[in-house]
Amino acid sequence: MTVPDLDEAERFFVDILGARHVYTLGPKRSDDDDWMTVQLGVHPRTVIEEVRLYRLGTGLNLELFAYKAADGQASQPRNSDIGGHHLALYVDDIDVAADYLRDAGVEVMGVPVSSAQAAIGQRWLYFRSPWGMQFELVSYPFGKAYEQDAVVKLWNPAHPED
Repeated sequence: MTVPDLDEAERFFVDILGARHVYTLGPKRSDDDDWMTVQLGVHPRTVIEEVRLYRLGTGLNLELFAYKAADGQASQPRNSDIGGHHLALYVDDIDVAADYLRDAGVEVMGVPVSSAQAAIGQRWLYFRSPWGMQFELVSYPFGKAYEQDAVVKLWNPAHPED
């Protein structure tokens, strides 16, 4: 994900969310071809100033990018905008996690919401990073209603019909 300030983002991910810095790359630029456009879909003279990779928990790896966009940068999209997004993080106890975030000065949006229908058993709550990106806490320590008779299959690109 692209962030406006890598040091601020690192403090948030490491100090608040408990991520571990793994490595740093950069810079990357392409002054005489269209590599940036072909590979990344950005203006050909955009510069990746730095990339930092973090590991959160036992499996989530995050790449944080600092770009110098040759054609300017758009504002943070809302969830309702095309390209809008959020990152959901599973927690065992959403109330404890929400209190922790509030105590750390993180903007927590509302109170935990209990899901309905197929997601009964789940609770969720949004919060924001210092740069305004939305994150979600999600918790279903006893499973969700749909899991009672769900058959779970992992996607296999060699057999996408399965």
